Amino acid sequence: MQILGIAGSLRKQSYNRMLLHAALELAPDGVTIEMFEELDQIPLFNQDDEQNPVPKVTELKQRIRNADAILIVTPEYNYSVPGVLKNAIDAASRPYGDSAWSGKPVAIMGASVGTLGTARAQYHLRQMFVFLNMYAVNQPEVMVASAHKSFDESGKLTDETTKKLVRQLLQELVNWTRKLQSA
Repeated sequence: MQILGIAGSLRKQSYNRMLLHAALELAPDGVTIEMFEELDQIPLFNQDDEQNPVPKVTELKQRIRNADAILIVTPEYNYSVPGVLKNAIDAASRPYGDSAWSGKPVAIMGASVGTLGTARAQYHLRQMFVFLNMYAVNQPEVMVASAHKSFDESGKLTDETTKKLVRQLLQELVNWTRKLQSA
């Protein structure tokens, strides 16, 4: 099974990138997680250009379509998702009727130094999934609060509870994807 992982942060040392890298190591047997790390190469969405997208948007849409499932790891900015993540979601959903997201199983997780661990951003993503016709894993919710305590200096996830939750989330995504594929 192939999962496309997207970290919604541009910062190289972001806790969300670290969390996505941890997911690569914690994935169940037989599961490959590939990362899309070029959100900074997706231009600001402009409906005037949606019929002739830049190659990076075309690549993103193809990688979404080729994946069996999606894993989004989001920070929380101002109680919501980062602009670069929302922009990529918009670009890959257009033009109307040609959304790469439609019908995809998806899981969400996120890390923050704050106490809510990206809860509000994750709930905003769930709202977007309704329109995008994506099928979200509901539980477990992986909201890593006080993320600076969960990773070591080299960026490795050290918190055992978080590791357990990430494993459970990935297994649920695999189970959900298989269920949807067999339906």
